[in-house]
Amino acid sequence: MPALPQTMTAIEISTPGGPEVLVPVTRPVPQPGPGEVVIKVAAAGVNRPDVFQRMGDYAPPPGASDLPGLEIAGTVAAVGFGAHHINVGDPVCALVTGGGYAEYCAAPALQCLPIPAGLSFEEAAAIPETFFTVWTNLVDRAHFAPGKSVLIHGGTSGIGTTAIQLVKMLGGRAFATAGGPEKVQACERLGAERGIDYKTQDFVQVTKDLTGGKGVDIIIDMVGGDYVQRNIQAAAVDGIIVNIAFLHGSRVEVDLNQVMRKRLTLTGSTLRPRSVEEKAVIARDLLTRVWPLLHSGAVKPVMFRTFPLAQAADAHRLMESSAHIGKIVLTV
Repeated sequence: MPALPQTMTAIEISTPGGPEVLVPVTRPVPQPGPGEVVIKVAAAGVNRPDVFQRMGDYAPPPGASDLPGLEIAGTVAAVGFGAHHINVGDPVCALVTGGGYAEYCAAPALQCLPIPAGLSFEEAAAIPETFFTVWTNLVDRAHFAPGKSVLIHGGTSGIGTTAIQLVKMLGGRAFATAGGPEKVQACERLGAERGIDYKTQDFVQVTKDLTGGKGVDIIIDMVGGDYVQRNIQAAAVDGIIVNIAFLHGSRVEVDLNQVMRKRLTLTGSTLRPRSVEEKAVIARDLLTRVWPLLHSGAVKPVMFRTFPLAQAADAHRLMESSAHIGKIVLTV
């Protein structure tokens, strides 16, 4: 096994604050623990949780790297004891609990997946965080099945563009909210039956009209705030509402009467603190059910822009502007 270098360049959060607190530093290269590999990072995805961590609002779980970055793609550079199914030199993408904004990153071998045929390292780095998140919330928590209708808030985010494609390809009806005509059209090109401009349209009324007054079976919401009560109004009887983030706040006042009358389920989840074993189950499901769609090109990560690792601050500024459609990725 080739020896790893001793040091690497990484992007550190110097202090909680704005994008300018992301600074390049020299760090020791991580070593693989039992069941882990070290990946020579070619690209790393940028996600909202990275922004929250930078601001001091989302601490890494115990034992995780303090460096931001939850998804990477590259080649395996070192293999730890017990990581039997993976070899040095393998091209992989991986879900990690932190450390992705760096030249090298340790990852549990069970959270590594082969790069789908025809995808670049940059595209592969845009897959893990969003696909793991969408799958576990749409399928595991919301019990998606073909024929169900799904309303996806934030339709042009990384999560949104992934969810629209998966719902469509797995036989469901996808509706998505987005801000402005360009983003609405992007949702519809990806397979949404209807893009809803939240700036000018009421998603409750539009989804009721599209479902013959029934409402939607599943709602995937990253907005929170005033959307919580409106989701309850938009949901069908026996509907499931899954919150995965709260851009407009998590403390809300709601009338639960409709929850009882409609027999609704309000649920949610976070991915980062979950065990390697739990994430490994999601990885196996993705490999079986979703990787064939990625291999065939039927589903593909939607890319918006790449930045060199040293320009991580600019990538965060773009993320916070919400001007993007799809994924922002750092190249190493």
